[in-house]
Amino acid sequence: MDNVTQAEHLPRYSVGIDLGTTHCVISYTDNSQEEPSVELMEIPQLTSPGTVETKSQLGSFLYQPHEHEMDTSSRVLPWTDEPNALVGAIARNLGSKTPMRLVASAKSWLCHGGVNRREAFLPNGSPEEVEKVSPLKASELYLEHMRDAWNKEHPENPLCEQEVIVTVPASFDPAARDLTVEAARNLGLQHLTLLEEPQAALYSWIDNNNDSWRDQVSAGDIVLVVDIGGGTTDLSLVEVTEDDGNLELNRIAVGEHILLGGDNMDLALAYRLKMKLAQDGKDLAPWQIQAITQACRDAKEALLNDPELESVPIVVPSRGSKMLGSTLKTELTQQEVQQTLVDGFFPLVGIGEHPIQKNRGALTQMGLPYAQDAGITRHIAAFLSKQASANSHAPAEEHNPFANMPGMPGQEQTVDFIKPTAVLFNGGVLKSDLLASRLFETINTWLNDAEAEFAKRLTGLDLDLAVSRGASYYGSVRRGQGIRIRGGIASSYYVGIESSMPAIPGMAPPLEAICVAPFGMEEGSNADVPSQEFGLVIGQPVHFQFYGSTTRREDEAGTHLDHWREGELEELPEIQLSLPVSEGRSTGEIVPVTLASRVTELGTLQLEAIATDNGQKWHVEFDVREDSADQQTPEHV
Repeated sequence: MDNVTQAEHLPRYSVGIDLGTTHCVISYTDNSQEEPSVELMEIPQLTSPGTVETKSQLGSFLYQPHEHEMDTSSRVLPWTDEPNALVGAIARNLGSKTPMRLVASAKSWLCHGGVNRREAFLPNGSPEEVEKVSPLKASELYLEHMRDAWNKEHPENPLCEQEVIVTVPASFDPAARDLTVEAARNLGLQHLTLLEEPQAALYSWIDNNNDSWRDQVSAGDIVLVVDIGGGTTDLSLVEVTEDDGNLELNRIAVGEHILLGGDNMDLALAYRLKMKLAQDGKDLAPWQIQAITQACRDAKEALLNDPELESVPIVVPSRGSKMLGSTLKTELTQQEVQQTLVDGFFPLVGIGEHPIQKNRGALTQMGLPYAQDAGITRHIAAFLSKQASANSHAPAEEHNPFANMPGMPGQEQTVDFIKPTAVLFNGGVLKSDLLASRLFETINTWLNDAEAEFAKRLTGLDLDLAVSRGASYYGSVRRGQGIRIRGGIASSYYVGIESSMPAIPGMAPPLEAICVAPFGMEEGSNADVPSQEFGLVIGQPVHFQFYGSTTRREDEAGTHLDHWREGELEELPEIQLSLPVSEGRSTGEIVPVTLASRVTELGTLQLEAIATDNGQKWHVEFDVREDSADQQTPEHV
């Protein structure tokens, strides 16, 4: 196809959407320009009943008002008199006063395999009279608001006709990626691509530095990208290599999905105030703690950004209690913020100090699987230790990433870890110089103790907007303008197999595993799985148990594991399916099949079950429905 024809079919805009845990951002590039630049789109939103303002971020919050709380005239947006939902700034503001009606952290729920993510249960734990939505629907409503805002500003170029790049955490599993795609597709966004958030941040850094980025890194460098947002800590390693004199970037590792970020910090400060008030004989109800969390967030940002500020007053809302009245006040001090956040979340620890896992209680409330250990530096130490052999020059056969256990008393402990030569920080939490400096100091302490050179800090990002800006820049990269970060899928994926052995009382059959998608498998590629046949039952629900690994990089499709070390494979949600009964077959018949895998152009993983007798095919997706009555039959080819 010639360049003229390509230009005619090229979408006018490449739109980057950061669908964040606490904020969403839209950026774009105009592809009709000879040298398109990244632009930020301000998002109109309600900030209070009847008041619309434009902001650079849309809060990832949804408020479910009481039926008589707001009349229709106070909900009007520039593009509609009857919005489907109250999202953004108004949701967060109203929710701070009535938290039981506030939907928050939908993105974290979207990747929680322990719940049905299509079931309407948010706000979690709210009374029956509060209308509920699913994590999928909440994500869709945030995207809908941004789509409508875009279409209002660009009526000649609706979003459904543009190239849209939506960012996701690097640690999102295939099911969470598929759900993100589904939310976008439900709104008519067809020209869609997913991009990992740490990669987007690095793309933004490249764009901001133009060609000078090549002067700041060189072949052999390992860039550690640390993205600490409102809800998650996302870690990635990118290796700089050289080919025929040209620098290349390869994403070589990603961290686990860590639910630990600014929200945890705000809540920690709220509980600190609770304890301070309790010493004065004033007990706070759970709803009051939720209500002052927003005030703690604002106070935290003020105190961290101004070290000379000694304290910020906090007003505790009440419902007319005689004990509390309506004027209960306290304050958050500079010392309290530094002790709670710096020492609590960024402790100075050694590279061998990893997150502490406590024994869980037999019964627990249904909620998000937050990280048990609040020490972000311990999580980063564990990540660097686990990925000690991730770079291309490391001799993997000499490294045991699970040998970093405490030594015997009196025995010196040696810990191997991958040694970053550069660090890129992103995310709203690290806007604080105090927190960023503590983290950078800790990383360089590890390097110094290992007699390695200090890492350099890559700067120049707007830490709130970089992910969206990098996503829109990635649209140009996809067209061959700029350097591309290569990496493929960030984990190897395996299907579990029950061993064939006689029954033994009190012992379940041991599981084995077959690799169905190797680490680094590129978008748009396929892999056959040369392994034994599987038997699938026709006309009845069956399931696969899947696993992922971020450390087993050498396994190829078909690699058979009859054992693995603890922590090497992570259990993923089951895939459930029901094969239709085709002509010539009967219900209950066991069909021998083989498997093949494909990484779509979107970056999602699909599997294919192929009947060995006649070649019939069924596309198998990472299904997250827990209700078998709601199962969709896999597509039959």
